[in-house]
Order: sequence, then C-alpha cells, then structure tokens
Amino acid sequence: MADVRPFRGVRPLEKLVEKIASPPYDVINSVEARRMVSGNEYSFLHITKPEVDLPVDTDLYDDVVYETAAENLRRFMEKGWLKKDASPCYYIYRQQMGEHVQTGLVTAASVDDYEKDIIKKHEFTRQDKEDDRTRHVYALNANTGPVFLTYTAKESLDSFVSRYTREHTPVYDFTSSDMAQVRHTFWVVSDEGSINKIRQEFKEIPVLYVADGHHRSAAATRVRMMKKEENDGHSGEEEYNYFLSVIFPHNQMNIMDYNRVVKDLNGLSPESFFQALEKDFIVAKNSKRGEEARPCSAHSFSMYISGQWYSLTAREGSFRADDPIESLDVSILQNNFLSPVLGIGDPRKDKRIDFVGGIRGMKELETLVDSGEYTVAFALYPTSIIQLMSVADAGKVMPPKSTWFEPKLRSGLCLHLLD
Repeated sequence: MADVRPFRGVRPLEKLVEKIASPPYDVINSVEARRMVSGNEYSFLHITKPEVDLPVDTDLYDDVVYETAAENLRRFMEKGWLKKDASPCYYIYRQQMGEHVQTGLVTAASVDDYEKDIIKKHEFTRQDKEDDRTRHVYALNANTGPVFLTYTAKESLDSFVSRYTREHTPVYDFTSSDMAQVRHTFWVVSDEGSINKIRQEFKEIPVLYVADGHHRSAAATRVRMMKKEENDGHSGEEEYNYFLSVIFPHNQMNIMDYNRVVKDLNGLSPESFFQALEKDFIVAKNSKRGEEARPCSAHSFSMYISGQWYSLTAREGSFRADDPIESLDVSILQNNFLSPVLGIGDPRKDKRIDFVGGIRGMKELETLVDSGEYTVAFALYPTSIIQLMSVADAGKVMPPKSTWFEPKLRSGLCLHLLD
C-alpha cells in the first residue's frame, strides 16, 4: 500500500500567488530566470534559482547559492508572503492546457516507500544533479519542488476528487502567462472526513510511479538519511521521512514527443545517409510541413533534412517487440540509426545531439535545421504512460530523454517543511 500523508503546507497569500508561482527550476536556465525575476521580488525563482540574486559569474554549486536560497525562504515567510497552514491538509491541484485537464493530489509521500520500490522508478539519476538537490533541500529544510507521481486510476478515489472540486471553492485559480497558457486551480482539503477518505483510498493502491522528479525523490532519501543520523530520537514519523509530491491518475497523464536534432551526418554523403537509413526503416517523402508532419503512430518517425520532411517506419523485425525497452521508439531510433550510423553512442554526453520537447512544436525542428546549426531532425511519437509503467514494473530504466510531460507543475504553490 502507498503511504501518502497530509501535511501543513506553506502556501502563498491568495493575492500574491500569480507573482510567486514559477516554472520548475530545471526547465529554465539562469539567464531565463534572471529575466523572469526582473521587477518581481515575489517570484519563487528567488528560492529555486537563487543565483538570480548573485553575481552572474557565481558558481551554481557554491555554498553561497544554497545559503541565499535559505535566506530568501526565511524572508518570504517573515514578510508573510508564504504562510504555513494551521493543520495537516491534503491539497488538490488541477491543470488545464488547451483541452487537456489533469487533477492530482498534493501529498507527503514516503521515503520508505521509495526505498522499498512501492514508489517505482524508471530513470538513472546524475550524481551532480542529485547532489545539487540534496544540498538545496538540506539547506532550506524543505521540499520546494514536488515529485510528479502517478498511479493506476482508481475509480473511487478519482470520483471523490472530482466531487470535491465541484462542491468546494478553490483557494487559487489563475492562468500562467508562459507558452503553454496553463490554468492552475488549487483546493485545500482540511476536513477530517475527507482526509481520512483520501488516506484510506491510497492504502488500497499497491504502487506509485515516478513520472518526473527522480533527482528530487533521490535527494529526499539522502536528506532523510542525514537527518536520521543527526537525530538521536529518530522515530520514523518526522516530516523528513516524507517528501512533497503531486499524484495524478495514469489516464490523465499527458506525455508529449521528445525529439532529436543532430549537428552533422557523421561524415556520410546524403546518398550514403539515406542508404543506411533504409536498412531498418521504410522511407518516404512527406509533403506536409509544421505540425502536420508529426508522426501519427508508434514505430513511425518524421525526419527533416535539407528543407524536406520524410516519413520513416521501422521495418518489421528490426527491434524486439516483446521487450519493454527495445520496443520504445527512442530505443529503435537510437539502436538502429543514431548509434550505428551517426556515431552517437551515448546521447547523454554527445555534444552533437540535442533534444527538443514537443511543447516547442514541429516548426522549432524546422527552424533549428534551416538555421544551419543542425543538419537533421527526428520527430518521435510520444511514449505512452503504459509503456513507462511497464518499464518500471520490469525494474528497468528508460533511455534518456524518453518522456516530456506537459503541463509542468508550478513551483511555489505549496512547500513541505521537514520539521
């Protein structure tokens, strides 16, 4: 069973929520963050990207960065911009992006569940990123960014959440001004009956899955270990045994394509490039452009080169259809072409390849290639949430850059303190 608990969230004043709420720390760089905080002293980026308050040449992993983040959090709370709820609550967080709507529960998830694989993972973490999040959480004594979890949809729980949102007034309801134009709606669940109902429902859910936030959840585990060693009276009930999460039913997940752009053809002539491509793919010219050129089914791809789109279809027998990893489109493209033909053995480290989230659209791929910065672009059909869950259930790891979840969870709507 999944142990997810209510907690005393730290939240923005209603009148400040639009100014405080910010994109996640890991989807924008420092230059973008500095631009976003300009003229906005309330932005939560002062806490999640504290380098915005330091000289431009500051090392992002310098102690002063984490000290500044902690000081900014103290300042936000002292000024009353963020306030702690009087009693433990669950929270309901709804996002609407265009026609897509997803409604999740904000909870404190269990580090024990993470370690016991009740919360299943599907990615390796990078040491530098894990270290960074560990230092950030420890310095602030708080989880400032939620881990994005999912579960196999449970009708009784999902019906309860739907009914609650119909019958109660949200505390926040605003639309972000970013590219996605997402509407964010937020409810506080504080009555004992509803809290008991939610907790009981999760006791009947055998596993949760990390959709996004592997570094944050790994960091929570490391911080718990540090706190436990410092606490002679450790009981297992302390807040540091839990971490901030937002949990959505799997059938509301929205995974977009995660596309590839490559700088060169690895020394191949155009003729040799296409000959190599046709070994494992059926290749045809595609007269469509922009969004209309998207691949329309699994194991099909779109490729843009020299101002022309092509449709690619993986040949039968070119991959293991019965393997949860080898049958992923990201694996098919990597194993059958990017690695053996274009020489990109490790896409995590190779500087000749870059990745473009589907939210940027197909025209972004055209722009990158037409600019001359890249030579060829590959658009993929999105990985499904069922494929992700199958990989996690098998105890395996997804290839890098397999999933791009949208909409992104807004940071600053609710924090979880570790004391």
